[in-house]
Amino acid sequence: MADSLRSQRWFGHRFVSQAVGNNGNSKIEMIRERIKEFPTGPGVYFMKDADDVVLYIGKAKNLRSRVASYFQPSSNLEASRGQHIVEMVNKVDHVDYLETENEVDAMLKEARLIKDIRPLYNTDLMDDKTFPYLEITVREDFPGVYITRKPQEKGTLLFGPFTNVRDLRGVLVELQKIFKFRTCNLEIDEDDPKRRFFRPCLLHSIHQCTAPCGARIDKAEYRKSIRDLIRFLRSKRSVVLREMYEQMAEASKNLEYEKAGMLRDRIHLIESLDKRGTPDEHVQPEAFAADPAEGLIKLRDILQAPNQVRIIEGIDIATISGSESVGSLVKFIDGRPFKNGYRRFRIKTVKGIDDYAMVAEVVRRRYRYALRGEELWPDLILIDGGLGHLHAAEAALKGMIAQAVAAGETVEMPHSKMASIAKREEDIYLQGSTQPLKLPANSPVRKLLQYVRDEAHRFAQHYHHILRTKKMLNEG
Repeated sequence: MADSLRSQRWFGHRFVSQAVGNNGNSKIEMIRERIKEFPTGPGVYFMKDADDVVLYIGKAKNLRSRVASYFQPSSNLEASRGQHIVEMVNKVDHVDYLETENEVDAMLKEARLIKDIRPLYNTDLMDDKTFPYLEITVREDFPGVYITRKPQEKGTLLFGPFTNVRDLRGVLVELQKIFKFRTCNLEIDEDDPKRRFFRPCLLHSIHQCTAPCGARIDKAEYRKSIRDLIRFLRSKRSVVLREMYEQMAEASKNLEYEKAGMLRDRIHLIESLDKRGTPDEHVQPEAFAADPAEGLIKLRDILQAPNQVRIIEGIDIATISGSESVGSLVKFIDGRPFKNGYRRFRIKTVKGIDDYAMVAEVVRRRYRYALRGEELWPDLILIDGGLGHLHAAEAALKGMIAQAVAAGETVEMPHSKMASIAKREEDIYLQGSTQPLKLPANSPVRKLLQYVRDEAHRFAQHYHHILRTKKMLNEG
């Protein structure tokens, strides 16, 4: 379909072959010439066909060298990378790239873009597996320090995501030797008098934990060590590393090779702390998703739906750079994102900034297929916005139905419910009601609808956020 995710078009560093007719050799030669203009630093590259569809996304330490390796006459791609890559290269018409600050940034951006675009020839990173975080439970009396792929909703401080979980586990052990924090999951209350009778675990005996579980350290002193840890994680760590390099050199000079090797390994682990992104820039919504089961059950009651709510589609509008307006649609099945159902729509019929008209355009373009019986209707259509946005969506759908009936067309009448959720106050407006539904912050229904809304907003904004300096915009 023209509006599908797979037919997204990207613009920016586009290197188009000027081949005449079907001369494949001429096309390859033009691609090779254009690749010579690529930078030699790290980044992400995009293989595209003649329709600008993204076929494959990869990362590179050296963009020019890596991309050129696909088109070398002497290379045997089938032997080195497999038949599916040979098939992909035969379809490539041009290649785009995005420079990044470092290899870590390239790795994290590659993973996020593959999850969002889902190119045909990428087989890795397509699932919802995430990069790990280092999580500190700062609101507890005695904060713990953990490696996690599913951070808590609140009350924690996150570092990461990290690109190498094995190095992260190793450095956590080294950090624990220095700062002696706890890594257990015990609930430790400062005012619990039974703590002084509790027997600490082995980590206390080997001097890797100060044992707050057994009242071997008071709250103030323990939290000071946690503040020191946080300061260390946020710092450049240059002083510590310089001292360790000096100690390693001295040990090597004295022929203490075992000690020098141990210091070398510790230096490597501490340096690996820099191989991380930030929670805000390298967004991983999959890592923060809550169990939707309870929310789906209660949502059915709120909507008074005859059947279980299974398919939810969320719609958002984003104005990019003050001019380019894009509508996004995300699909959730059983409360989980279904990435193959994600779509973007470049707004075509609305001039200026008119959110209501843009919502109406997206509704018309998205649900014309369902109206013909070519696609399933969702159980809930959720609009990012207030009552006006909901009314605009309702009017667009009613207009489509009326127009189709008047033309004598066969119409698959929708069973979908409609709702909207406004930002800030988080008011929920239901179809047929002018008064907002106010749910508590911990309501599983509110959390589910917020997840859908936030994912639609992220999906609308994400490429612009990542690629804004290159203006590689999508077109649906």
